[in-house]
Amino acid sequence: MNWLDLIGWAGSALLVWSLLQARILRLRALNLVGCLVLIGYNAALAVWPMVGLNVVLAVINIWYLRKMLATRHDEATYQVVEVGVDDQFLAHTLRVHGADIARFNPGFRWPPGIAAERSAFLVVRADEVVGVVLSHAEPGGVAQIDLDYVTQRFRDFTPGEFVYRRSRLFTDRGFRRVVSPPGMVAPYYHRLGFRPEGDAYVLDLPAPPVGGRA
Repeated sequence: MNWLDLIGWAGSALLVWSLLQARILRLRALNLVGCLVLIGYNAALAVWPMVGLNVVLAVINIWYLRKMLATRHDEATYQVVEVGVDDQFLAHTLRVHGADIARFNPGFRWPPGIAAERSAFLVVRADEVVGVVLSHAEPGGVAQIDLDYVTQRFRDFTPGEFVYRRSRLFTDRGFRRVVSPPGMVAPYYHRLGFRPEGDAYVLDLPAPPVGGRA
């Protein structure tokens, strides 16, 4: 087997590996790289139909990647829907993703057995749930996050930002700080302006405008 064959096998392996990815951004990126490798491989062999096929696939991947990256912070693409803490669809979502939730939030229990005020938010893209944020009130204007979960398909994005920084769902309730779940695996809060504090991350919230809800 010569070096050119190795390149061809590597490109094919990348294409297969990309299709095994649950994260859509990673899937598209790996698929694009595989297509580019196979474009070079088939061009070297003058197999022009395969070059054409992989060029088309590469363009499709680039189009989807550009669209995903352009809308990752778009409030028109991701919406925050508040639901009741006893909502049946919320319970269904937590049950369906229970094993994955336990992997990234090993200490999570819902309901947590506390009497404090609790809130539940779903982050949705069209009709698909991409994230869940559950919290309860602590003294001193602190919103303690019990769960911040992103579904596997959207784990390369940060849908929680629409709850913490854009929707004013905490500031309008009079909260002054948001504290991340303790012991969360692979937290992403440093990308949202949180600062580390002990084993958690803290976001200091601005005071609500005059006339806002307390």
